[in-house]
Amino acid sequence: MFAVTGITGKVGAAVARSLLSADQSVRAVVRDRSRGAAWEQLGCEIAVADLSDTETLTAAFAGTDGVFAMVPPVFDPAPGFPEAMRFIDPLSAALARAKPARVVALSTVGADAPQPNLLNVLSRLESALSSLSLPVTFLRAGWFMENAAWDVDSAKSGVIQSYLQPLDRAVPMISTDDVGRAAADLLQERWEGKRVVELEGPRRVSPNALAAAFAKALGTPVRAEVVAREQWESIFRAQGMKNPIPRMQMIEGFNAGWIDFVDHGAHARKGSISIDQAIATLVQREGA
Repeated sequence: MFAVTGITGKVGAAVARSLLSADQSVRAVVRDRSRGAAWEQLGCEIAVADLSDTETLTAAFAGTDGVFAMVPPVFDPAPGFPEAMRFIDPLSAALARAKPARVVALSTVGADAPQPNLLNVLSRLESALSSLSLPVTFLRAGWFMENAAWDVDSAKSGVIQSYLQPLDRAVPMISTDDVGRAAADLLQERWEGKRVVELEGPRRVSPNALAAAFAKALGTPVRAEVVAREQWESIFRAQGMKNPIPRMQMIEGFNAGWIDFVDHGAHARKGSISIDQAIATLVQREGA
């Protein structure tokens, strides 16, 4: 039996689907039973737990062969990431109490970067879970290809705005379906201690390549256009962000190259879904 958190999201759902397809038993961890109805119909056991509550999480993780652990993303954090720590501390405590056979924790490229940026929150997750006396794999995934969902509407008009720059610089990206499959495979492996597994797609993706994928999917020309650095803060604040600096620092890290995998991904596991396939799926889903 494997417990899966985040099962109502893209990555958690992909983990669960992959485990079920491998004839593994899945315990779906959900905040409210109604959200697990579809998974119950697929044969999953349902555990109702709040990610900020150690007691219910402990019960959800108890007696399992493994736990897929993740914390909800926080894109506009207060200083010190208090929003994420509300989940990280109970998660770590619950795993320590429940003692599942192993843990696969969703982390990110750049979790090891010492520079201040938005991804430091996953550094805190890794630090907290590293103290556990359990086998733990930190799955450091690249930039999600599905983040491009925000660009579908603008791509229809022929232009996508890019904070990643220069436009020909390729960065590690990965489809959430590939992340889920990799996590499910890792849960079924055996290892001791703590380890890091890096994961990116079959090829790195530049903003120009992203625009080309949209052009292919839409059947119309699409180009990428740089958003000037001096405009970032005002744009993000206009979108409602109160503390955009960590997000800006993260983007700068990708652009400058200090957010990357060890050896530029030479030893990273590779997914199978290309950016063309991921964008085609997004466009189809949006009914374009």
